[in-house]
Amino acid sequence: MKMRISLLAAASVIALGTSASADDYVVGVMSAQSGYLAPYDQPSYAGFKYCIDKINENGGLNGSIPVKTIVKDTRSDIAEGVKVVQEMIDEGAQFIVASADADPTIAAAQITAADGIPTMTFAGTAPVLTQVGEHVFGSYPADNQQAAVLADYAYGEGLRKVYLVKSPDAAYTLGGPEYFGEAFTALGGEVVGESLYSLNQPDFSAIVTTIKASDPQPDVIVTWAWEPDFPAFIKALRGAGVQTPVMGGDVLDTPTVRGLGEAVDGVIHTSGGYPNEGSKYATFMEEFEAATGTTPDNNYYVNGCDIAHMIEQAVDAAGSTDPAAVSAALAEIEDGEGIMSNFTFKGTDRMPLREVVIAKINADGSKEFIKRELADLDTLPKP
Repeated sequence: MKMRISLLAAASVIALGTSASADDYVVGVMSAQSGYLAPYDQPSYAGFKYCIDKINENGGLNGSIPVKTIVKDTRSDIAEGVKVVQEMIDEGAQFIVASADADPTIAAAQITAADGIPTMTFAGTAPVLTQVGEHVFGSYPADNQQAAVLADYAYGEGLRKVYLVKSPDAAYTLGGPEYFGEAFTALGGEVVGESLYSLNQPDFSAIVTTIKASDPQPDVIVTWAWEPDFPAFIKALRGAGVQTPVMGGDVLDTPTVRGLGEAVDGVIHTSGGYPNEGSKYATFMEEFEAATGTTPDNNYYVNGCDIAHMIEQAVDAAGSTDPAAVSAALAEIEDGEGIMSNFTFKGTDRMPLREVVIAKINADGSKEFIKRELADLDTLPKP
């Protein structure tokens, strides 16, 4: 994939760049160039870099504060992530953008806690990640928001019995299905079975056999599995003749999953946005492609751009680049302006309230918009 090479080159150049001036706002970026986080970190960073470059072309944050980025490869390894975060802090980072998952973000936030450096995940959605401290923020709709909206959709489609497939190896892969189950049962649905898997598990035949033997049979199967686990699971499931509808989280919004053909035909997943005609999102896609030659094929590009806007709006509201002031200002933003969607931190646990999109994958690899909805904060499943 051409983007992987170009992003790695860009990361190397930036990380080895000149020292920041006293007037710069220094942002450290964790960006996995390999491993399970690469399909999410790379497009997130591409969108972030594109919009930071545009901000700098206009004089910097709010037209007056240039941004210097320090980008380091984590290789999707938590220990490596901890190491590079400390390196970025030592190099003057005043804001950290962490990898697109809760677990590396939590590890990074434990390092940034000592200095209260604002730490925002690229797209980690497990709401437990903000429990590390008041300096930690999400950027994407949280798993409990996504699960509540997805459960409401499933129940509205007449589905009443769900089978959950989850992994305890990550907060995301465990929490998403559990939040769905909680929201679904609150509506009147029933969890009729659960199976556990290990991350990077190559063989899902035992789980598929258990689902086939389930009594009663589920109306829908829900999982927050990501690559390569979801492709292995869905191919095993359909290969065994099980045609039960499958629903999942935002990690299914990738070209790899959409490229699985008939196996994923009709799969429903959550998402953070959709480029409806005439929207700011659609305009972003056109401009990004014209500028870079790359067509954004998932939401992580535009969410990366929105993180740049979140930082700019927080620094503006704070009237300062002091870490504590920026964190406090960010936590009070209400209906902040975004491209994927607007965002509200005020009154939340620092996982922003944002619209959740429900989309369907078709056999030809296209993605079909179904609906968008804001979750009700008062009825959300609690972390």
